Amino acid sequence: MILGMSLSTFTVVHVVLSLVGIASGVLVLLRPSASPTAWGLTTLFLVTTLAASVTGLLFLLPFPRFGLGHGIGVASLLVFVPTLLALWRHRLAGAPLSGIGRATYVAGAATLLYLNAFIAVMQAFGKIGYLSALPVTSLGSPLFLAHLLVLAISVWLAIHAFARLQSGGASRLIRARALRVADRWN
Repeated sequence: MILGMSLSTFTVVHVVLSLVGIASGVLVLLRPSASPTAWGLTTLFLVTTLAASVTGLLFLLPFPRFGLGHGIGVASLLVFVPTLLALWRHRLAGAPLSGIGRATYVAGAATLLYLNAFIAVMQAFGKIGYLSALPVTSLGSPLFLAHLLVLAISVWLAIHAFARLQSGGASRLIRARALRVADRWN
């Protein structure tokens, strides 16, 4: 038993926290904003990701063998410190998230999302027979390719979020000017 729950119940709680953290993290990085709705989603992302990291480390109680997942959990907790400081320092001061604070928050949020998704991919390949049975291709193992995809998505989300956040905390959508037929000859 962990925290008064059976191991299977605790595992379900941990997995749900992780999946909610991943989903809300993707949404937070896709649509960064200073609106109250965005703050609620950001809070959901940070709380569920923190809870997933802590509950993952609590698996050390019944299984006292330190593994890769526990190391990722510790790394996540270390990344939380500057991420939360960057976000809450500006939020509590009423100042916009700008400069180094914006870069620290976006990099931290993207890293937290990546680490959470990294463990989800590892667990999926370890627990789902179909995934673990996939053959190695000339490009590499399916697990390695899945991790490259998760990394590429996380980096793209970080670049996207940083580009959208402007000083003042407002988001700006960059749109291409529509091409008109007359533009071709001017």
